Amino acid sequence: MKGKGGSEEIRIAIPSRLDFLGILNHAISELGDYLSLEEEVVDALAISVIEAGTNAIQHGSPSPNGKSVEFNFLIGPDEVVVRVHDEGPGFDPSKVSSAKEGPDNILESRGRGIFLMRSFMDSVDFAFAPGGGTTVELRKKRPSKSD
Repeated sequence: MKGKGGSEEIRIAIPSRLDFLGILNHAISELGDYLSLEEEVVDALAISVIEAGTNAIQHGSPSPNGKSVEFNFLIGPDEVVVRVHDEGPGFDPSKVSSAKEGPDNILESRGRGIFLMRSFMDSVDFAFAPGGGTTVELRKKRPSKSD
């Protein structure tokens, strides 16, 4: 499906369950092959999209409420943009603790998702709908062949 400005668009919706996140990992791997992306870019996308999906499921659309999480991939000539949308109440990103951000806490198992996304992506933005729903927008530049 063509998106804005001639970019291609892929949409994936999964039930709000963590066990469906493996589908995204496979889809990103296939997308990387299709676009001839470097392994580093594919890994950055996979880690960030799965982290955003995990947060959406655990905090935004927890089961068993029958809700889903939507992933919208916009593939342009210079970048890949992924929007992850849930139906939850949202949160204030400025109030998310940065206490676990840093080398001393690199192996912590929880509380590092936003930090990881920001580390791997070129930009991470959050949008909140007035009636509920959070969208995380992840942007990753596609290296040119001369890079």
